[in-house]
Amino acid sequence: MLRTCGIDLQLVEHGISTAIVLFQSAGVGQSRTDCVGKTTSSPSDLSRAFIGNSTSFRLGPIVRKIQYQVDPQVMAADYSARLQAVHQIRPHSPSPATGTARSALAKVQLRAFTTRMVSHSVNKTALHPGGVEPTREHTELEEELHTTAHIDYDRVAIVANPSVSALYEDALVYETGTAITSSGALTAYSGSKTGRSPLDKRVVKEESSEKDVWWGPVNKPMTPEVWKINRERAVDYLNTRNRIYVIDGFAGWDERYRISVRVVCARAYHALFMRNMLIRPSREELEHFHPDYVIYNAGSFPANRYTSGMTSATSVAINFAEKEMVILGTEYAGEMKKGVFTVLFYEMPVKHNVLTLHSSANEGEDGDVTVFFGLSGTGKTTLSADPKRKLIGDDEHCWSDKGVFNIEGGCYAKCIGLSAEKEPDIFNAIRFGSVLENVVFDPETREVDYDDATLTENTRCAYPIEYIGNAKIPCISDNHPSNIILLTCDARGVLPPISKLNTAQTMFHFISGYTSKMAGTEDGVTEPQATFSSCFAQPFLALHPMRYAKMLADKISEHNVNAWLLNTGWVGAGASTGGKRCPLKYTRAILDAIHSGELAKAEYETYDVFNLSVPKSCPNVPDELLNPKKSWTGSADFGEEVTKLAKLFNENFKKYSDEATEEVIKAGPAV
Repeated sequence: MLRTCGIDLQLVEHGISTAIVLFQSAGVGQSRTDCVGKTTSSPSDLSRAFIGNSTSFRLGPIVRKIQYQVDPQVMAADYSARLQAVHQIRPHSPSPATGTARSALAKVQLRAFTTRMVSHSVNKTALHPGGVEPTREHTELEEELHTTAHIDYDRVAIVANPSVSALYEDALVYETGTAITSSGALTAYSGSKTGRSPLDKRVVKEESSEKDVWWGPVNKPMTPEVWKINRERAVDYLNTRNRIYVIDGFAGWDERYRISVRVVCARAYHALFMRNMLIRPSREELEHFHPDYVIYNAGSFPANRYTSGMTSATSVAINFAEKEMVILGTEYAGEMKKGVFTVLFYEMPVKHNVLTLHSSANEGEDGDVTVFFGLSGTGKTTLSADPKRKLIGDDEHCWSDKGVFNIEGGCYAKCIGLSAEKEPDIFNAIRFGSVLENVVFDPETREVDYDDATLTENTRCAYPIEYIGNAKIPCISDNHPSNIILLTCDARGVLPPISKLNTAQTMFHFISGYTSKMAGTEDGVTEPQATFSSCFAQPFLALHPMRYAKMLADKISEHNVNAWLLNTGWVGAGASTGGKRCPLKYTRAILDAIHSGELAKAEYETYDVFNLSVPKSCPNVPDELLNPKKSWTGSADFGEEVTKLAKLFNENFKKYSDEATEEVIKAGPAV
């Protein structure tokens, strides 16, 4: 005989309605069952177990043994306290319709509960009313995790490839700082780490990859022994959780080259993030899924700082031989995304002769492809979002002998300063299923303040790429690029808005990866700071930058690709000496001229020192804007500013000169 405990909770934002009905056995000494399919360990777990969707009126299958009885009033108080304290959900006053729905829900759930709640235990006694339950059969995935990582499937609930709704529920119930925003997106908090930790990245030094990896400050070596310690530490932590999540997906839209990735993590937020960022398999593909790489994310648990080679409590390690990645001491979800990116930077060139690129890409109506390289803040995402062209992807791509394909199944957009007017595609993609990271919202209206940087400047949102209206699905083009554009944001105001590059210049500027950022006043610095990131992707590179540059040069020559250097930075003067940011309408006009072919036919002149070819005219762009010398109005001497930047370029390139050809070295500035 079962009775309900009359608890009803409504989550009213966006029409999401969840009713919670708690059940308790009336008999003395009766025990309980967890509807999520695993042994539970606390009263609050029981309240979580009996969450049913009010539109489907279903309960999950009941397959685990009953543990102990719990007073329903205690359970109700515990559940209510957790929701109030952690998620600040306001009390709900049931409408007349709610009472009817609750009654119907209770009847259906009670019927399902009594039908499915069949105890298979034996040897029940007064002292041990739960008896002994025979060992149940385990799924293929559970057996695989048990064999490869010693995950204790008899103790830990393994939630495999859950739905978005299920991940929302778990995040709201179990993770501090989560909430549903007014747009329907889930917001999550990544803890003290709100960005990547490049200084804590390690690559295992082992025989199969040792000769290929670019060892140094980017890829610091880790011994196989230390790897084993960190891996065991991560698995031990995962085995202490009541539940862990498994997300299976693909990296790479081209089935000839894609790799299968499995993510094992302890947070629903991480699971939903990677569900969005990986390419989601079909049901048939999931049935026969076996991973090429596995990520063990135990980010809530620190690394042992006294282990050899550890410099902090954070460790992000990749083992190319074992095909695994282990994360400790950081809950920032971007580490998983960029870990997969590093794997592709290794796997694609070494095993398939495919070039991996930190870039966005789009395709015109005639099938012409443009690839944009650029660091953060240069306009990579903004400029590739063109209403006249289909978006292939916004961040990570591969260029094979067959064409260009996106690596990811989603986008990871910066949100600071976001508005519907400036970035309508991104703004409209933030809805149910999206994950907002470290944003600040109004606790009453749940509206996000995208200008609020209280938690971090690096606020982000991860959403499936199909949330972008003009995305090309599948995210692949059988055509080779017609144009590649190296984006830079020069705050000194001395680089031309657009320059046409030859192959050697393309290699030089690709390896340099230049942009600039404004110095903060607290640093006591009064001029812009130059930033160089080789291949526009230095933190993620696995091989020497020259190896990628040579592959790029070969493809440019083979497919007769036009290469351009596009400066989205300041014109007229430097950022600190009266200049202004190049208007977006002129930058878009330049892109339109590139895509139409008009700019390639224009008359050019040589820009001194950097020896760049600069067009004398461009449709819908003032002629004087095209040559910085002609548009200069700054108080500083123009020639001195050009020379300063040129010297910075040459100084930075010295570390690559041992691998570069004489032609590429000479393609740099002449000072």
